Amino acid sequence: MQRRLGALALASILVLAGCSSADEPASQETSASSAGWTYVSGDGKTYTADAVPTRIIAHAYAAKALMSYGITPIAIYADGPIDGDVGLKGADFDGVEILSEEWGVINVEKASTLKPDLIVGDWWPAEDAYSGFEGGVEEASKKMADLAPVVGPSQGDSIVGLVDGYAELAASLGADTSIVDQQRADFDTALTAFKAATAAKPDLDVLAISPWEDTYAVAVPKYAPELLDLQSWGLDVIDPTTPDADFPYWESLSFENADTYQPDVLLYDDRNYPGNADTLAKQPIAASIKAFAADSTTTWPAYWLHTYPDYTAQLERLTTFVDGADETIGD
Repeated sequence: MQRRLGALALASILVLAGCSSADEPASQETSASSAGWTYVSGDGKTYTADAVPTRIIAHAYAAKALMSYGITPIAIYADGPIDGDVGLKGADFDGVEILSEEWGVINVEKASTLKPDLIVGDWWPAEDAYSGFEGGVEEASKKMADLAPVVGPSQGDSIVGLVDGYAELAASLGADTSIVDQQRADFDTALTAFKAATAAKPDLDVLAISPWEDTYAVAVPKYAPELLDLQSWGLDVIDPTTPDADFPYWESLSFENADTYQPDVLLYDDRNYPGNADTLAKQPIAASIKAFAADSTTTWPAYWLHTYPDYTAQLERLTTFVDGADETIGD
């Protein structure tokens, strides 16, 4: 997934495809009823319609979340090849139109023929934009926003909030979301175990990275809610000192400086794994990174978590890893 900074001016009142959006203070409640549809979106606006939207185009990760509640979009747009996307494992898009498998490029002409009444994607506060409409996306692709209102929960300071946000959106669209109660209980069990594991390893620190081409990219937890979660639950995820000024999701280092940080564990961006690990392995400096030399590495779920079952599985995996990790490797 690409992330781009952008400052988008937001109109105070929008009227799109029969729906409206207003900036006045509103309750966080959403509703689906004979009286119409109301939803408070991640951008802070309240969206309304005379009828509950049913013809939905969604970003692929958002689609997976909605489908877990029985809502199947008519079309999706993905950031890359669907078959190879770790965040889309288990999703069945049979019968769903595919508008894109490349970040920043969407087949708006095809989308227009589908006559959507809603478009769903994550709201990214750092970019003031929804998934598929960030800076760097083709201007022609952004015209999909002319077809229907764009809504979705915010990528804020916790993935838990994002997951709950999709349950709220699904409920507003008429879905039965009672399944989320058991899913949350399973998640809480996994979370308790993870907290116990990190409490037992108070000196363990980790660095989230995404090596590619000629860049050793270090993730900035402030802009990665899943990393913020791990920090808040006791794992010391290192905050890089100099995030990129124009794109603060990362601190981009040359490979010559890849040993700047010496964590006990390297966490590879799992969207590009194992290719990114192979990229690092080819660099002479890799042997100077203590965690790499000790094979103290695993992956982190980068920007794709949208459901409790997925988060539970990732926490269980990370708990097992933390249990066996060595706190002294980076010393």
